[in-house]
Amino acid sequence: MRVAFGLASLVALLAAPAAAQTATPWCFSGFHPGETSGTIGLPEGDLFCPLLADPKEEHSFASVLEGDFPVLREGEGVDPRLTMASVGLGDAFPLVRFAGGGAGNGLQIGLAGSVFAQFDLDAASFDLINADYLVGIPITARVGSFSTRLRIYHQSSHLGDEFLLRTTLARENLSFEAIDLVLSQEMGPARVYGGGEYIFNREPSSLASSLAHGGAEVRVGSLRGLRLVAAVDAKFTEQHDWDPGISARAGLEFALWRDEVHPPRLWGVMVEFYDGPSPYGQFFQEQVRWLGLGLHLSL
Repeated sequence: MRVAFGLASLVALLAAPAAAQTATPWCFSGFHPGETSGTIGLPEGDLFCPLLADPKEEHSFASVLEGDFPVLREGEGVDPRLTMASVGLGDAFPLVRFAGGGAGNGLQIGLAGSVFAQFDLDAASFDLINADYLVGIPITARVGSFSTRLRIYHQSSHLGDEFLLRTTLARENLSFEAIDLVLSQEMGPARVYGGGEYIFNREPSSLASSLAHGGAEVRVGSLRGLRLVAAVDAKFTEQHDWDPGISARAGLEFALWRDEVHPPRLWGVMVEFYDGPSPYGQFFQEQVRWLGLGLHLSL
């Protein structure tokens, strides 16, 4: 995996000079067009667009999911279906940008944090099931339509008290640090990306260390206002013999521009589908599947 990271970095360096210049990416990484040169403290926006279908991408959202969660439905012959609310609160805070001489080009360092929580809507008190906490340092770069993100982050996961009181499941003390790299190429309204992740300092020690990651996105409609979006994201983990976790989202996205020189605020309503190993920490060993509807915000 370390060799793969080295090769990916070399590809990034070779591909970057050939990338076309672009003022505003369709995926809305968000930046001020006047921040084109020099060193900028506390810059506006980012250089790398958020991954639309990644269930662990830092942003704020609320979704209602209906699906099969066998580990949450104990007992032989019990229906594994569950209605669950999935809620996320997250954001990235840029610290410094070394501008690269064009709108959006350069290198940027920031901080990012998020929490992802799941609630059992079939329980009388909507019990908290699990919460994942992530904090990291993203280093992002852009040259034209090519961008990349190198991120070092920590994750810890915790079960909800009410859920623990009514279940016999053994608590898994899941905590780790990881480094991940994603390379992204935009082609007009389409985007493809790929990369990998290496997990270290992990607990339990049986947690595998390698993950491959890729996906694609497309946006159809106006750069300003309402448009159609669709995306698929796939993660292949060594932990599950490289069986993929497939996440797909499609729906409407609205870009609210308050001013021409500032990045827009994004609101999205999307149908969501997932099939594969659970992306939620305490249940990383389990296979889940769901279909739902979510409200996604990038403010």
